[in-house]
Amino acid sequence: MAHIVKQITAVPAYKDFVDIVLSKTQRKTPTVIHKHYKISRIREFYMRKVKFAQQTFHDKLTLIISEFPIITDLHPFYGTLMNVLYNQDHYKLALGGINRARQLIDDCAKDHLKLLKYGDSMYRCKCLKRAALGRMVTIIKGQSKNLLYLEEIRQHINRLPSIDPNTRTLLITGFPNVGKSSFINKISRADVEVQPYAFTTKSLYVGHTDYKFLRWQVIDTPGILDHPIEDRNSIEMQAITALIHIRAVVLYIVDISEQCGHNLDEQLSLYRNIKPSFSNRPIVIVFNKIDIVKPDELPEDKKAIIEEFHAESELVLEMSNVTEDGVMEVKKQACERLLAYRVEQKLKSDKVGKVSNRLYVAMPQKRDEKERPAFIPPNARTTRKRKEIEDEDMEVVPRKLEKDLEQELGHDYSLDLRKNWLLENEEEKYDNAPEIWHGKNVADFIDPEIMEKLEALEKEEEKRDEAHYYSMSESDDEDTKKMRKLAGRIREKRQIIMLESREKRRSLKPRISRSLKRSRSQAELETELESRGVEVPTDKDSHYVRATSRSSSRRPLKRARSESEGRSLSRTPRDKSGMRDETEIKKVKKIARKAQKPMAHQARKGEGDRTILNMKPKHLFSGKRGIGKTQRR
Repeated sequence: MAHIVKQITAVPAYKDFVDIVLSKTQRKTPTVIHKHYKISRIREFYMRKVKFAQQTFHDKLTLIISEFPIITDLHPFYGTLMNVLYNQDHYKLALGGINRARQLIDDCAKDHLKLLKYGDSMYRCKCLKRAALGRMVTIIKGQSKNLLYLEEIRQHINRLPSIDPNTRTLLITGFPNVGKSSFINKISRADVEVQPYAFTTKSLYVGHTDYKFLRWQVIDTPGILDHPIEDRNSIEMQAITALIHIRAVVLYIVDISEQCGHNLDEQLSLYRNIKPSFSNRPIVIVFNKIDIVKPDELPEDKKAIIEEFHAESELVLEMSNVTEDGVMEVKKQACERLLAYRVEQKLKSDKVGKVSNRLYVAMPQKRDEKERPAFIPPNARTTRKRKEIEDEDMEVVPRKLEKDLEQELGHDYSLDLRKNWLLENEEEKYDNAPEIWHGKNVADFIDPEIMEKLEALEKEEEKRDEAHYYSMSESDDEDTKKMRKLAGRIREKRQIIMLESREKRRSLKPRISRSLKRSRSQAELETELESRGVEVPTDKDSHYVRATSRSSSRRPLKRARSESEGRSLSRTPRDKSGMRDETEIKKVKKIARKAQKPMAHQARKGEGDRTILNMKPKHLFSGKRGIGKTQRR
């Protein structure tokens, strides 16, 4: 069913519906009135908004009404299925409510447009426009439940499988948990959930299989219980709908092990109950779960029920979904029965008579008794006779295929592609293929006596080894030891140099903190010098006294506050570095202030500010504009 409604547009909820229409009206129509406008122009301004809103509502409601299917135009299977799933009356009432809302919106717009033609002020026109849009929104608000209901139907229909009621179909039915879903999973590409409890399948599932190069549709129906049709729920009614309206071969699955919770007597009663639903269609009764118990192993009272099943249907088969015994046979027999049934139905229809009346089969007749054999050329006749004689003399030996050779030889088999080559000289089949390099055969540059020379060279090498030709002398051994010892020293020295340089890099120069006070005073220093026999000069003109007086007279410089606390006093301020004079500094600051203006308009702190503000729609927050085009909307 889903292929019928693939083009249905999503139905928005009431609030979304109103937001879409009003926002579109605001964007697509002019938004500013100037004081010099005439009253006629103001009327046209507001009439245009009302017309646009009415047309937008009308188009969207028409789209909803036209895209949802009309039940009377559908196949009876789809019509009945929609009635089972959604209640046909509720569906029609919802679409009728949408249609009525469309008419009311059109009438509302027509009435307010008449009043707007006689609006005597901008205030009156604006009030009429607001009243018109408000009434339209109120009408749509009254259809909020219908909109939600139609959206649920659209989503549910899209989830239903695509079923073609007129194609070749295998319809599987029976009690819950008898093995219907397992069977469809075995013979088709469907993946239906299988669980060991009843009513696992709650809707129709469709799979597809191939037989005789034809595509077949396999439908798995929910389980049916044996009670009156008025007591059946929507899950069971889906299966009944498929049984009534789809022309297919019906496979009634019977669980002879009775593990489904229903005995054979109940399953026979259900079969007789639903048999009128699929009358005039081929029926196949299938005994499932023969891996647990076979019909021959049942007690006598159960065998009597099995005989009644045989009496009810012409074709009764056995299978097991676990061991897959008889599964393909059931599929084959069901397909054959359906093909024969479809041919029989076509022969009974009126189309066969119309076609057969236009066909004429001509049978050739002899014009006289004279024999006129076919002419065979003499050469062809001679060749044919020779072949016949050769075939009689020669004993026909069947040709062995590569597959047969592989089975005979097993692991010793290797594929030989050269044995079937057709060459003038059969001995050349296994010759090495020439190796070509730059257009020349490599074999042309190989010495034909290379192997003999190689053997002679190997013998010569063996003789030299025996004569200890390659062994080193004692003097050579001593030289080698000296070289190795020297190389070891070089490596040790190199390693020591590397370690020393590494220690130098690690060590840092000691820094004396300025905050530390002197460990001793001048008087202590003089006393220590005198104790060691050093004369301390007392003359005022001496260098020692002058240096002492100068150092004591100095006062510590006050630390000037700078813009940056960590900057040295001798360093130029950052905003003045690289400038020649005060004029150039002022000029640079003026340029910086100008560059900051556009960033201030954009609410940015500076070039590094990457904050993205919330963008608002231009059509809702734009200011007044001049008279001009509105193509941007």
